Amino acid sequence: MNHSGNTFYGLPKRLAWGYLGILIFMMGDGVEQGWLSPYLVGRGLSIQASAALFTVYGVTIAIASWFSGVLTDSYGPRKTMLAGILLYIAGTAGFVGPGLGSLNFPVMLATYALRGFGYPLFAYSFLVWIIYRSPGRGQSAAVGWFWFVFTGGLNVFGAYYSTWAIRRFGYTGTLWTSIFWVALGAFCALALNRDKLDGRAHALDGRKQVAKGLTVIRRHPKILLCGVIRVINTTSQFAFLVFMPVYMASHGIGTRQWLYMWGTIFTSNIAFNLLFGFVGDRFGLKRTVLWFGCVGCAVSTLLFYYAPVWFGGDFWAVMLTGCLWGALLAGFVPLSALTPSLVESDKGAAMAVLNLGAGLAVFAGPAIVGLFIGPLGSEGVIWILSGLYIVAAVLTALLPTGAADRTAALRNKRFDVKTSTT
Repeated sequence: MNHSGNTFYGLPKRLAWGYLGILIFMMGDGVEQGWLSPYLVGRGLSIQASAALFTVYGVTIAIASWFSGVLTDSYGPRKTMLAGILLYIAGTAGFVGPGLGSLNFPVMLATYALRGFGYPLFAYSFLVWIIYRSPGRGQSAAVGWFWFVFTGGLNVFGAYYSTWAIRRFGYTGTLWTSIFWVALGAFCALALNRDKLDGRAHALDGRKQVAKGLTVIRRHPKILLCGVIRVINTTSQFAFLVFMPVYMASHGIGTRQWLYMWGTIFTSNIAFNLLFGFVGDRFGLKRTVLWFGCVGCAVSTLLFYYAPVWFGGDFWAVMLTGCLWGALLAGFVPLSALTPSLVESDKGAAMAVLNLGAGLAVFAGPAIVGLFIGPLGSEGVIWILSGLYIVAAVLTALLPTGAADRTAALRNKRFDVKTSTT
């Protein structure tokens, strides 16, 4: 697996500090992931108002996710990532201070939305950096490492840290500490990481790059399918954050137990992020996404929801089904390598579409909850989420085989011929 001296089991050594920076930054960003919605509901907000807050947050994440690719191609990853950290700090200070302090909902909406520009510009710009630094063979593994540190910070360390920090600093104090962690992550990724991306990747000016991002779908329609699949990938994850803590509490699983469960689920997820990165290089990027990601999540989403009913709220049984869902969620990891392999150039623009899909998931999940939990209840919402994965399976089947898959197939064929003659 360690193909050369430039990688460590698929991780590009020259970007090692950047990977660490993403892990720490996303831990800071994820301190409220598992508890903010029930906390706000407990202070008097309706679950629809909480969903609206997360929906607006998702809108700005989607916008920033779109521009992360084209801005990285225009101005380089460092400047784009720096803009992300500054917007994150400004939004967090406004949200926790004048917004959350007095529960001023309009201020909370505006500042939480501003905060949403932060992590996509920071993290997804680094993902584009990885794509340029690890072309061809091994790219899926390098992307797998990115999602390992991204998810590990956001959903594992963020959740576990919150269970400790809430007891010592309180809810708002925990949110204030996020600024320290994102600043430390930025220091690792921007100051300690000395790698410089080839300036040829940024040859076009900003307006031309934005135009490329807007027209790449017209020139390569299959990239749009990749973007839609990416939306569906984590829509359930961000929907769960809005209604699952309340649903679990109704079955005897409280906030602290939920945070521990959420962190453990994504411990499973990050381990399988790495595994599916290597599986994608060997088994095929498209087939991995189709069978493990789409079909696997369609089934495991339902299992996770019904587990508290079937097992009488048994914590360990519910967590086991959650870990299965988290593991299969990682089946979408090769999509980040498949998408740019579908185009010969404009890879930054193609990644912008994929990043937009990742951002739209943050919007789509809470929006589905806000729209349907009233008329259909949580059970109706879960069936919608499961059905979306079936839609993603159909769309994945329509994708062509990318250059990375064709290279892997040729490599495997040569390997099979070699072993059969020895």
